[in-house]
Formats: sequence, C-alpha cells, structure tokens
Amino acid sequence: MTRRFRSLLTALALAAGSALAAPDPAVVKQLADDDNTRKIEAIRQLTQSAEPAARRLLQAMAEDRLVLAGGRLLIVDDGQASDAASGAPAALPNTPASPEPITINNRVRGELASAIAALDLFAAERSVRLEAARRLQSKAGAELAPLLTRALAGELDAEIRALLSVAKAQADLASRDPAVRRGAVLLLGDTASPAARALLLPLTEQANEPDNRVRYAAISAVKAIDKRLANAENLGRIFTGLSLGSILLLAALGLAITYGVMGVINMAHGELLMVGAYSAYAVQSLFRSHLPDYIDWYLPAAIPLAFFAAAAVGVLMERTVIRWLYGRTLETLLATWGLSLILIQAARVLFGAQNVELANPSWMSGGVELMPNLVLPWNRIVIIGFALFVLFLVWVLMNRTRLGMFVRAVTQNRAMAGCVGVPTARIDTLAFALGAGIAGLGGVALSQISNVGPDMGQGYIVDSFMVVVVGGVGQLAGAVWAALGLGIFSKLLEGWAGAVVAKIAILVCIIIFIQKRPQGIFALKGRFVD
Repeated sequence: MTRRFRSLLTALALAAGSALAAPDPAVVKQLADDDNTRKIEAIRQLTQSAEPAARRLLQAMAEDRLVLAGGRLLIVDDGQASDAASGAPAALPNTPASPEPITINNRVRGELASAIAALDLFAAERSVRLEAARRLQSKAGAELAPLLTRALAGELDAEIRALLSVAKAQADLASRDPAVRRGAVLLLGDTASPAARALLLPLTEQANEPDNRVRYAAISAVKAIDKRLANAENLGRIFTGLSLGSILLLAALGLAITYGVMGVINMAHGELLMVGAYSAYAVQSLFRSHLPDYIDWYLPAAIPLAFFAAAAVGVLMERTVIRWLYGRTLETLLATWGLSLILIQAARVLFGAQNVELANPSWMSGGVELMPNLVLPWNRIVIIGFALFVLFLVWVLMNRTRLGMFVRAVTQNRAMAGCVGVPTARIDTLAFALGAGIAGLGGVALSQISNVGPDMGQGYIVDSFMVVVVGGVGQLAGAVWAALGLGIFSKLLEGWAGAVVAKIAILVCIIIFIQKRPQGIFALKGRFVD
C-alpha cells in the first residue's frame, strides 16, 4: 500500500468520523431558544456526546461567537462563518438585522463552563484533562454523572482519577438511589475539602436527606472533614509562625551580637530593618527603569546592597553617638531612640510617608498545595531557607574566623580580651556593623511579606529584644530557639484568642520565664567584668 493511498484512506476516515460526530441539528437549533431552560437542556445533551464538534460549538457560544442568521445558527471566527451543526462554510448575510447574536445570562454561562470542563476530560493532553478535573471540583452536577463515569473508565492518570472520583461523588449526591448517595458521602468524607463539606452539610438534616443511613454517614463525614480542616489550619499557623520566626531571627541575630558585645540597648535596630527593605525597593526601581527584562532577579541583587547599606548606617551610629555612651544604659537607650526617629524622618523625606510597593519575583509567586485549605506560599518558604542560610554564615563567622573569636572573647570578658591584645574598640565597630547588616537582610526578607514604610521597624524591635533575652545574651542557638518558638507560639495563639490577647499572653509567659531563668535558654559561659 503506497503512502498516497494510506493518506487518502486516512482523510476519508476523518471525514466520515466528522460526519458521524456532527451534533444533532435539532439540539443545536434549541440553543437559540428564548427560554434559558431549553438552552440548558440543549447544552446538557450536547455535553453527553463528548464529541470535539460539541465542544467547539459550546466554546463559541460561551465566547459570544454563536449567531442566528437567516434562521440558521452560525459560528463566526475571524470574520469567517460556518454552520453550527455541520461545520460547513457559510456566508454571512449583510442585512442590518442579521446576524443576531445569541444572548445568554449568568446561569447559562455557568452551565457552559461546566459543560466545556466536562468535555475537556476527553482531551489528549494531560494538562488539559487535569485542569478540567480541577474546575469540576465544585461544579459537578447530577447531569454530569454519566459523563464522569465514562471519563473515569478511560483515565489512566492517578492524579486525574482521584479528582474525577471526587467530582463523580459530588454528582452522585443528587442520585435517587440511597446506596449511591451513601457511597458518595463516604468518598467525600475521606477528603479535606471545604467545598465537599459545604455539599455534605445540608444532608445532615432530615428535611434534606430522608434516608437515615445516608444522613448519619453525612454527619460522620462532616465531623471528619472538620477535623482535617482544623489540623490543616494549625499546620498553616505553624508554617506562618516559622516564617515570622525567621524574620525575628534575622532581626535578633544582629541585636544579640551588638547587645552581647557592647551591652547597648539599640532602640534604632528596627529602623535598620527598614533600611534593608528600602534598599530592596531602590534596587527594584533601578531594575524596572534600566533592566526590565531581568526584574525577577532584583531580589538577589538587593541582598548585598541591603547588607552594606544597613552596615554603613550602623557604623555611622556607632562612631558618632553610641561610642561615647558605653556603660550609660539610660543615655544610650534615649540616644538610640532619637536616632530611630531621625531614620524614620529621613525615610519619609527620601521615599514619602506612604508605603511603597515591592513585588514578589515570579519564581517566588504561588505556593505548594498540601491540602485544599493549606497552601504554603513560595515567598515564605524562600524566607525560611534564606534565614537558615544567613544563620549558617553567622555561625561560621562566629566559630571559624578570627573576627568571631574576638567577638566571643569581648562578649565573655571585655577587660581580659583587651589585656591580651584584642582591639576592643575596633571589634565594637565591626560587631555593630555586622549586627546592622544582618538586620538589613531581615528587612529584605520582610519586604516580601509585609508593607514597606518608614514605620515598619517599630513593630519588631520589642519582639527582637524578647528573643535576645529569652534566648540568652550572645547565644546564637538560644536566639534560634527563641525566635522560632516565639513566632510559632504567637501565631497559634492568634488563631485561638486573637492578636491582642496573644501578645499579652506571650509577654506574661516571657516575664515568668525570665523570673525563673534570667540567663535565658542557654546561659553564657564565662565571667562578665564591667
């Protein structure tokens, strides 16, 4: 058999298939009926055919490309018309009253959306079938049950089959057979979907479900779903607490270093977060103006700038003000509070009093869906990973470098460190620069989940000090446990008691903890000599 003859046979087979697959002209004509109920009946009949021609027709109707011209229904596509039933080319009349578009309301549009999604279940591409199965999770009516059964019978992909099973169960809830309804209830009860719970909740009342077995199964299923949803919400709060704890960790790491080395209560530490966040905003603006094709990479470019900008501000603060106030706690506290006001006003002058916009890069958009009501956003996942990376670098610096050894020596015994040749004044400046730079990195992370404005650092300074005090002065391990614990505990309490009560409860717990263990979670080894 020659290639030409095989091609001819293929074309004839396709033509024959298209003729056989043509929708019923009477059903197609019903789409132009003035009664919307009749239109919906026609849509459902066309959907049951599961043919490509039916999908093309319904898609044209949904896109307002289905018109009535001279008593015939035509599909108009880029100025070319074709018969809605047969697909044969047709001419558009030029009379003013023709062609007349087919009008549809929201009810019909909803039916069309469900019908098109159902027909997409038979597409060749897996991505199309998967998206269609997801769309049907909340739209599967009883009329789609036969079609979903056919789709399940021919579907081999495990993920799509799982979604189709849930959609089929939703459709079976309207069955007249109690056994079918009960089977659907049991299947939906194994999910953690809020939509499934909303469907099952009416069945728990006798007025809506006369069969006792079905009703009792629905009650048990709703309780099971509620338990899973509650567990998912708690997991979501824990994850949000981890991301908050990561921000607090970045803020508290620098504070732990400066407070441990110099004993300075730096009330302007929160504004160093703000410096880092505005540095990220400046880099984003630069990329938008000069490198728009690389805007997704503004964040990695902002990280070193934020570190050095915040470190430079820290060095300036230490050299000009703080250095002259060592050992005078009250004066240092008041002076750094004044510095915080200066930095806030400087930000208002440079960037305005309103919050500025920082967009997440595309690679940080979206999230990982673990459950229907639990999505872990990529921006928070990246922040947690970034905080752990910074923590690792700080650990290496403090434990594997000469500077880290000097910082630990000054923290444990300043006078003895000075006696053995440690340049304590220089270490003070470097430690303050390091702590300020880490706070700047915290500002970059914070800019991806919160508003960036002149006052953004004020809400984190108290929490940062609580982390330092609870964790132990100068202790990295203590700061890690305290930051993560404070973040998780606060988010769990907020979910149960509200933000205000959670804040009060945490403060009370910290006061009690300090009374019992004033040295923090991890006591500092060595002697303080002042």
